[in-house]
Amino acid sequence: MPLQLSTELGSIHITDHCIATLAGSAAMDCYGLVGMASRKQLKDGIAELLGRENFTRGVEVRRENEKLHIDLYIIVSYGTKISEVAHNIQSKVKYVLNDVIGLQVEEVHIFVQDVRVSK
Repeated sequence: MPLQLSTELGSIHITDHCIATLAGSAAMDCYGLVGMASRKQLKDGIAELLGRENFTRGVEVRRENEKLHIDLYIIVSYGTKISEVAHNIQSKVKYVLNDVIGLQVEEVHIFVQDVRVSK
């Protein structure tokens, strides 16, 4: 069910896929992120790295009591401080969704699926 915003000119319907696309692209701009990972379980102990065309599969959008919760499944670069990368992603995603769409994001959860050497 799309998110509905009402304005003086009418209503705006925003799908979860659109929110996931914006959240995923905002996360991809952050330093230390190799890419988005699939939400599925690890296959043979290795997370599936998603390409730019389908990184929304690594983003889950939930609404709980009219509040937005974003779950991001990521792969971080080896040698970076995981907590800093996660914090930067949380801040960037929250800022972009607030700035671009005007949504108030309650929480951004980060699930680090793997650590890889970036190319």
